[in-house]
Amino acid sequence: PPPSGFFSALELLIASSVFCLIFMAIRSYRQQMHKGLKRPPGPWSYPLIGNMLGRNPHLSLTRMSHKYGDMMQIHIGTKPVLVLSGLNTIKQALVKQGEDFMGRPDLYSFRNIGDGQSLTFSTESGEMWQICRKLVQNALKTFSVSPSPNSSSICLLEEHISKEADYLVKKFQQLMEEKKSFDPYRYVVVSVTNVICAMCFGKRYSHDDQELISIVSLLDGLEDIAASGNPADFIPILQYLPSHSMKKLKEFNDRFLAFLQRSVKEHYKSFYKTSLIQQSQEKRLEPNANIPEEKILNLVNDLVGAGFDTVTTALSWCLMYLLTYPEVQKRIHEEIDENIGRERKPRMSDRIRLPYTEAFIVEMFRHSSFLPFTIPHCTTKDTVLKGYYIPKGLCVFVNQRQVNHDEKLWKDPFIFSPERFLTADRMKINRAETEKVLVFGMGKQRCIGEAIARWEVFLFLTTLLQQLEFSGRAGEKVDMTPQYGLIMKHKRCEHFQVKQHFHMERK
Repeated sequence: PPPSGFFSALELLIASSVFCLIFMAIRSYRQQMHKGLKRPPGPWSYPLIGNMLGRNPHLSLTRMSHKYGDMMQIHIGTKPVLVLSGLNTIKQALVKQGEDFMGRPDLYSFRNIGDGQSLTFSTESGEMWQICRKLVQNALKTFSVSPSPNSSSICLLEEHISKEADYLVKKFQQLMEEKKSFDPYRYVVVSVTNVICAMCFGKRYSHDDQELISIVSLLDGLEDIAASGNPADFIPILQYLPSHSMKKLKEFNDRFLAFLQRSVKEHYKSFYKTSLIQQSQEKRLEPNANIPEEKILNLVNDLVGAGFDTVTTALSWCLMYLLTYPEVQKRIHEEIDENIGRERKPRMSDRIRLPYTEAFIVEMFRHSSFLPFTIPHCTTKDTVLKGYYIPKGLCVFVNQRQVNHDEKLWKDPFIFSPERFLTADRMKINRAETEKVLVFGMGKQRCIGEAIARWEVFLFLTTLLQQLEFSGRAGEKVDMTPQYGLIMKHKRCEHFQVKQHFHMERK
């Protein structure tokens, strides 16, 4: 056997080595820090696994912010993460210091979205990224202002939304006759997808299209993979272990890209004439800015993927709130009856005439906060925020849900009340209040589809409510508990019922 002092000497050597490594790390960290600055406060974390955030990180981080403030640093696994809360702090970072915070972190889950070439999730922020982003912005703008050649709609966007919303009305009535109650989600998602597909490659899909239905079913449950706080992004060893969720993400990505490629190929002529492709091929945004064909496909992937899921979830939450608050639905009906009637369809220009309806939509965004965080950011260089030193490459979570329920900003933040967004005479929207709601991020990485998403939600909702009244099956409860993810959904509700809404003349 070895001498008794052998192990103690070995242990002393190991301890000394660890001490030296820690000392060197601390010294290196201090050398990077600027004089007079300090790192943001935060909770103590466990070695290797970091802070335990539980099943609802948005709620855990909000509770932590009450103790540590609007800027705090946590650890997920071994990686530090800056968490931003508070409207003013988030504005300072993403708007006033937008260049410093516009990066995307190199996360494992992001690499599996769109072959790592996604405009939304990629770490790119250079010239090609800016060209592609500008291209998509111009394409979306063109689609929302180009006149419709086939109808009285003011633009192509309005025409497609109106057509799909009319189809939903008929489908819901048919389902009511056949089944007496139904889950609207799977029908809403196809109609919303048809709007974005019309923008990208001029095709609408049947509600019985098995390929699209299978892709939609794959999407359910994927949000937690790309959500802020996915363990595999911060604990590298998990990337090498079998993972059902990552396998599901890769399967969805492969099938979705194949679906897009087939759609583009089968409808190439109409696809080529859409604004997205036309601008990429004919209206070069920069001299010699050749955008590769595969990059265009990834832009379409972003538009279709993000477009249908966000708008579908927003509409689905709207319907759940209508079931839960029938008095709110009654008031929207009265507003539509008074300002539009039944002689014509709702239009985008009606938005200014329906302040309560718009207030309802904004309150749905705020109260549900179904986008609890923005897609994670990261710093592009060493910077200083509110007196704290923030190193380059630090992952940043932006807690939108905390802002939307901040008692400093809102009276009774946990109560659903569309009236909070109306002026004192209740005749107009209070824009100063609506601008405090965080939904689509802000600054240089703000969602480029925000305007179109808002128009879609408004037109779908008003077209449905012009003709239908929604209710739940007697004796059934509505479960509004959100399921945490990048996009938080409620549990599927299968007891929706509809009946014809009859226009009520005011006496």
